[in-house]
Amino acid sequence: MKLSVPGMRRSTSSTAGRIPARRTTAAATAAATGLALVGLLGAAAPAQSAQAPAASAAVLAAPDIPLANVKAHLTQLSSIAAANGGNRAHGRAGYLASLNYVKGKLDAAGFTTSVQQFTSGGATGYNLIADWPGGNANQVIMAGSHLDSVTAGAGMNDNGSGSAAILETALAVSRAQLKPTKHLRFAWWGAEELGLVGSRYYVNNLPTAERAKINGYLNFDMIGSPNPGYFVYDDDPTIEQTFKNYYAGLGIATEIETEGDGRSDHAPFKNVGIPVGGLFSGADYIKTAAQAQKWGGTSGRAFDTCYHRSCDSLSNINDTALDRNSDAVAYAVWTLSGAA
Repeated sequence: MKLSVPGMRRSTSSTAGRIPARRTTAAATAAATGLALVGLLGAAAPAQSAQAPAASAAVLAAPDIPLANVKAHLTQLSSIAAANGGNRAHGRAGYLASLNYVKGKLDAAGFTTSVQQFTSGGATGYNLIADWPGGNANQVIMAGSHLDSVTAGAGMNDNGSGSAAILETALAVSRAQLKPTKHLRFAWWGAEELGLVGSRYYVNNLPTAERAKINGYLNFDMIGSPNPGYFVYDDDPTIEQTFKNYYAGLGIATEIETEGDGRSDHAPFKNVGIPVGGLFSGADYIKTAAQAQKWGGTSGRAFDTCYHRSCDSLSNINDTALDRNSDAVAYAVWTLSGAA
């Protein structure tokens, strides 16, 4: 997640390019609740709602996302940072190596991947876009995370956590050979830490007709904080309720996300009228006594004391939060896409 600093540098030029080479019961409960909600909401205009699939659709239960797999991706990203000056920042070798790692996994799993280039701060940046074959191309559900870290460290929570979770969700789509009603697209953004540069470039270069096809964009930025909270974006009611349904199935109360509002990659989508939503486990805001009573952890301490610091390493991850949030990613992707 980027710092809240005005006047960040934006993209100045571009070229197209390709880079070389457990909770089953809870999920089922949430799925039933989600289907009931869909029947109540009905169809809504794309600019107003993510438009969950009709109640009559045969929606499969989302899989449990293996925590071990998500953490294996984090380990790879950590090793990449260690081999490239300790970070995975925009314009650095560690970022490009991170992108190639993710791209290789997706290519092998049958996704159609493309790399979008942009320029920021005199350095070339890259977005990675991965499309799953099939689904209605006029109704797109996107899930995205920024892949870059700050220069201070490896960025395991910010934002290796979100990047690893959506990568493993995408691989779960492939393992299931999913046939969603809507088209599924995943994205890993570059230069988020410099002011949402990569995601802003993507949205600004989408023709109006292509923007209108995106029914919802789901953002996952910092979902494994060591002293976690369970925060849900409240921008779109359908997406928001989808995540709330999942956590209700686990018996976990959520709160509305406010700390990162406008500071992550959902903002460019929201600014052009695309419905957005997502999850967040907290950055440098302080956990209150009431939140500690509700979620555990330590009151009077930041959700992530290593936010934007060198100590944002593999030891800076809460496994329970990462596990729950990764499963919630899959639940939302399956539910909102009408997976079958």
